[in-house]
Amino acid sequence: MSRKAWMLLVAGGALLSVSAPGQDTAGSPATDPGRGGGDAHVCSCGAHPPGPPRDREVTPYAGEPADLSPYAKFAAPYDLNYTHPNIYSGAGRDLPEPKDVSEVRIGFFGPIERNPDSIFGRRMLHGAQMAVGEWNASGGYGGTPFRLMLHNDYDNWQAKAVYGDDRPTDPEIWGSASNETVKMVYDDQDWAIFGSISSESTHIAIRVALRAEIPVVNSASTDPTIPETYIPWYFTDLQDDRVQCLTLARRIFTELGLKRVAILRVNNRYGRFGVLKLRDASRRLGHPIVIEQKFLPGDTDYTRALKVIQSSRADAIVIWADEIPTANILKQMRALGMKQRVFGSYRTVGPELLTEAGSAAEGFEAVFPYDPSRKDPKWIAFRQRYLERFHEPPEQFAALAYDAMNALLESICKAGLNRARIHDALASIETYDGVTGHMVFDPNQKNVAPMYMATVHDGAISYRRATMEKEPPAAQTGTATALHAQIPYARVGEEGVSYSGPAGTDIALGNVRVVLFGANAAEAAQSAEVQTALGQWKPVPVDSKQNWGAASTQLVHALMDEHALAIVALDRDAAHLAEQLALKAFVPVIAVSGDKTLTSTNVPWIFRVPADTRAAAAISLLQAAAAHSGANPERLRDVLASGASLDGVAFQATGEPLLH
Repeated sequence: MSRKAWMLLVAGGALLSVSAPGQDTAGSPATDPGRGGGDAHVCSCGAHPPGPPRDREVTPYAGEPADLSPYAKFAAPYDLNYTHPNIYSGAGRDLPEPKDVSEVRIGFFGPIERNPDSIFGRRMLHGAQMAVGEWNASGGYGGTPFRLMLHNDYDNWQAKAVYGDDRPTDPEIWGSASNETVKMVYDDQDWAIFGSISSESTHIAIRVALRAEIPVVNSASTDPTIPETYIPWYFTDLQDDRVQCLTLARRIFTELGLKRVAILRVNNRYGRFGVLKLRDASRRLGHPIVIEQKFLPGDTDYTRALKVIQSSRADAIVIWADEIPTANILKQMRALGMKQRVFGSYRTVGPELLTEAGSAAEGFEAVFPYDPSRKDPKWIAFRQRYLERFHEPPEQFAALAYDAMNALLESICKAGLNRARIHDALASIETYDGVTGHMVFDPNQKNVAPMYMATVHDGAISYRRATMEKEPPAAQTGTATALHAQIPYARVGEEGVSYSGPAGTDIALGNVRVVLFGANAAEAAQSAEVQTALGQWKPVPVDSKQNWGAASTQLVHALMDEHALAIVALDRDAAHLAEQLALKAFVPVIAVSGDKTLTSTNVPWIFRVPADTRAAAAISLLQAAAAHSGANPERLRDVLASGASLDGVAFQATGEPLLH
């Protein structure tokens, strides 16, 4: 039976109360009023159960573009994981359907009380309850009602002896999650498990599911390592962190051309695993994350982390957190005068962000799994029914739970009361049209549909379809193979790099210092030609013949304490060390060396001159550039990189000298 044949297009349903963990809630034909309008669904009750899902290949994995794939610039892998389904081959399909079932139980596993995420857990529960109530109002499973069996996530039984029943929960203790999953399987005799938000608990649940052979349906966990366990019993309708991160990377680095990006994230598994793929993507696009700062759940003061990011001179920040922390971060950024562009994960954006952040949220962008502003009749009808029932509009936890629960209930009706066949029905879903929109499922039974980019402007959020794909230049045509053929084996610094941060304060003219670093640096500094070239500038000689730890200490003192304007590295070895320190101190380096690898590392502060260049000539070059820039290291770098002829020398954007 197709999705359109039985689509639930009716409204209403009685409120299903939230009961204590281990208890059950359900709507039934006797307690739920019929939904107004639309055709009632008639369950086929497994009359024609689906067979195993077809063996299909979907490449690339998760729609990953070539330039964001591991090692894509160097070699093709001999094999690819996760492109084929892991088809269940056990004997579970042969188990007979029970005849004495008075209710069809589904375990609900989520943070519904005494948990920092309980507000999200209750919204997820409401979405699931609404779907169950509407199905029961249409007759349930052939007249037998569906029933949700509620189990609280992180019911920390280990601490009961200390805290009693009203004890705090601790996500570091995983035993309770496994216990609750076992109860759902063997005590409640559930036909499937729905949940959770926490990726720790979901990981545990699918391992129990592997042993017990029971489907686990999820709508809220974004950890990409969950489906990558290759356990066939898992199904999710939410795009994972891989899709989110690659979509953000494409927007930040490719579309906007930003290069120095910082991460500010919550220090838990959601934040820790959430940003992994963003870090990978930033490296593959040639702009590694410049700094990553963390904060603990419950923190409200982010000033220290923001000041560290501010000192890194990042030109964009990616936040991985929830709406309220994100709102506070944005307000504290504006109070510090920070004007960087800010981006976020799907949990950072929504009505609460607008309410709490106010004007500080202007320009904020975040990925989102669907477009809640669209005028689709199905979405509008669902939104109205949900608002009438729960007295708040549905957000992502509720809407995605509603769709995922509908997919599960449809699969139960197709397959009958047999866990293996329910799995077959879920695994056979390749596309799905829910109230949140069109979904596309890969062989790992996870939604990989393109996401949306949410943007805050004038106190409202607009949404547009986003993509991970890199648009080819208009002049290029032909097949993908032809495009790939034009990509060289590897590209390292051919197009040069630039510095995108703000300029610091100017150095007072009587206090300008230039570091001379190399063998016999003191002798070079005292030579008549160097003294003439320096003029009013002061030399700071650092001898490279000494222990390099001592040399590094002297260089750091000259750059950080004495605020030197630039470094003249007198030989190859000195140039390599100076380059590393200049990257941290933001000062230009004139490298007297024939080693071209100095300018192939994508460091925007290094400028190479031939090895036979005299120290006085290098200083004269700096003087010519400073005549245009003033005594300011950042502006001095810009003049050197401009390609202008300075004392007879000009540089490419990479820092290599132009050949005449």
